Amino acid sequence: MAENISLTFYHHGNSHTFDFAPDSTISDLAEKIFSSLSIPQANQKFMITPKIGVLKYPFPDPVLPLSSLIQKKIVLLAPLPSELSALSKASAVSKPSQRSSPIKSATPARHRDWRKAQDEATYTFGTIVPLPYLPNPEKSRRFLERLRDDAGIKASMRKHKFSVGVLTEMNPAEHTTHESRTLGLNRNRGEVIELRLRTDAYDGYRDYKVIRKTLCHELAHNVFGEHDRNFWDLTKAIEKEVEENDWRSGGHALTNQEFYNPDDLGLDGEHMDGGGWTGGEFVLGGNNTLAQGAAASRGLDRRELMAQAAEERMKKQRDANKGAGA
Repeated sequence: MAENISLTFYHHGNSHTFDFAPDSTISDLAEKIFSSLSIPQANQKFMITPKIGVLKYPFPDPVLPLSSLIQKKIVLLAPLPSELSALSKASAVSKPSQRSSPIKSATPARHRDWRKAQDEATYTFGTIVPLPYLPNPEKSRRFLERLRDDAGIKASMRKHKFSVGVLTEMNPAEHTTHESRTLGLNRNRGEVIELRLRTDAYDGYRDYKVIRKTLCHELAHNVFGEHDRNFWDLTKAIEKEVEENDWRSGGHALTNQEFYNPDDLGLDGEHMDGGGWTGGEFVLGGNNTLAQGAAASRGLDRRELMAQAAEERMKKQRDANKGAGA
């Protein structure tokens, strides 16, 4: 009858010797370690030298004879039972409570379309200029900014690559005749666009959707000066794009009454403009005649508008520099 074999291994600097039957395998060694040292098989890993290498449970050859390892150095790589217990307790303490927490888990940030953001910064209105001599210019500024930031307007300007230098308001008194009232003007295909924001009595603001429709008309003058079929086709396309891309379905006033004139439906006596205009004078009325006395108008002429726009850009730049240096 064959004699038992003795196998020695090392664990954390200590040697351990166990006796086994001659036909015992490495699986028997793992089971013996579990019963004697309380180290589960799943935590056992043996480094055997020379030659064999590292064996981890479950072993590649679970019936590897222990008799082939008697002349090898065997090191058990496994945590002590006390370390396993401490790890188990720490895991239990750090495990999140199953009770609902008042703090909601963070949601991943939505992906930002950087191409869209870049296009919106390029295809927009460079400067907003309310008329400073009319009542409440800051209210006019908010109206113009609302048009600039309108989701439908932004989408259409991106599509057609429209860039407008100055978006400003017009003084109703200077663009009203017995025959008609001008709603908007476009100079030099997008250098300046003027919109009639105010009521004739200066006691409120016109309907937002009517003014936005006027802006669609004026944007079409960035491409076509004359009111021909090409112009009207483009105007209609812009209006459709604005409606389709405005997720607010045309939006609402900043307050219930601030920008709305519910009786403002676009009267027959009103017209958008007399076509695109160039030079230093406006084209007014339905017959494309030059306005009389435009040079003496109290409104801002082209040079004044561009100067005011440049001053506003410089002010923004100074404010930005101050903010960066703070």
